[in-house]
Amino acid sequence: MEVIYSIIDLLFWILGIYLAINCLYLGFFGLVGLLPLRKSKKEATQFRKIAVLFPTYQENIVIVDSVKTALKHQYNGTFEVVVIADGLQPETLATLKELGARVVEVFFEKSTKGKAMQFAMNQLNGEGFEIAVVLDVDNIMGDDCLSYLNGSFEQGRRVVQAHRVAKNMDSSFAFLDACNEEVNNHLFRKSHAVLGLSPALIGSGMAFEFAYFSDLLNNIGETVGEDKQLDFMIAKDKVSIAYLNDVYVYDEKIENAKVFTKQRTRWIASQVEFLKKYAFEGFVQLFKGNVEFFNKTLQTFLGPRMLLLALLFVMVIQSFLNPFGPPAAFWIGLFISLCLTLIISIPGRFYADKRLYIALFQIPRAMFGMVVALASIGKAKKSFMATPHSSKPVEKENI
Repeated sequence: MEVIYSIIDLLFWILGIYLAINCLYLGFFGLVGLLPLRKSKKEATQFRKIAVLFPTYQENIVIVDSVKTALKHQYNGTFEVVVIADGLQPETLATLKELGARVVEVFFEKSTKGKAMQFAMNQLNGEGFEIAVVLDVDNIMGDDCLSYLNGSFEQGRRVVQAHRVAKNMDSSFAFLDACNEEVNNHLFRKSHAVLGLSPALIGSGMAFEFAYFSDLLNNIGETVGEDKQLDFMIAKDKVSIAYLNDVYVYDEKIENAKVFTKQRTRWIASQVEFLKKYAFEGFVQLFKGNVEFFNKTLQTFLGPRMLLLALLFVMVIQSFLNPFGPPAAFWIGLFISLCLTLIISIPGRFYADKRLYIALFQIPRAMFGMVVALASIGKAKKSFMATPHSSKPVEKENI
């Protein structure tokens, strides 16, 4: 019986060490993210030709509104709005063309964003484009976004990530999702940029040197997480990614638990995919001096924060009843450190908004949604699981 007790005790300690690594990683970058980041520059001697890509899957209403707004964007150079249309209705296609957007139709038995962009980029090759900007179907670029992106390429950058912020916070769940977006920006983008590391790509609001992006997509393969795959490919190439913390792209936030769960199912499936794919190679690259690649690998080991919060809360409770594993003080310390990390990662302006404190009551639903998402990751490999969108006005007070 003592052997069984020893094994149980060891398992609790292994779990404790894993959770401690999570909290230390997040806590370190949470503190670093409090440091300032220099302002972006839009001054340039050359205004590059830009392709603004909207990969679109069965979104017939919001894409029209997004394209209308994108076409009005002010940029001293030439840019073209390109809608990569997968499953759009004929009337929508006609409307987009009338507005002045280029429409590239794609037809796949199993749709992925990566395959759609690869097809479109191959269609655009040879037309003089120098920058490719990727937006989600509901995204709206902030003022001078293209000018700032061009300015970054003027400084020799090849890949740039803009600051994606909430377009809407009109429900408690949307506000909570907006907080989550800013926590991600703080922990995985701004803090990394402060240290000179590459920020994590987020799937939209990102820009690439056109030829390099085309090469990346031609080797991306089939994946549910094209942004993470690009992250690893870029890190392996030892290409630095720039982060423009003061250049905004507005993104619609999730309004209910059902859509939240669907979206997180795809995200967790993507993380598991790349954990399996790159766990070993991450250590190989570290010994080769590629710290960026190893850091990307470390991020795949991190648990989703909602699940970490829920698990640490459970571990605090059980520690008062269970004699095995670390003492109660250990679990309490980890729980408090994670809570403090999240508190400092949320922008200060949110604390002056009473909607934040109402949104906190949605956390248990979000935790449950993450548990369901974890149990449903197999579905993400069988279908595209696109997140539904609607047309929302931009709440400029979000920034």
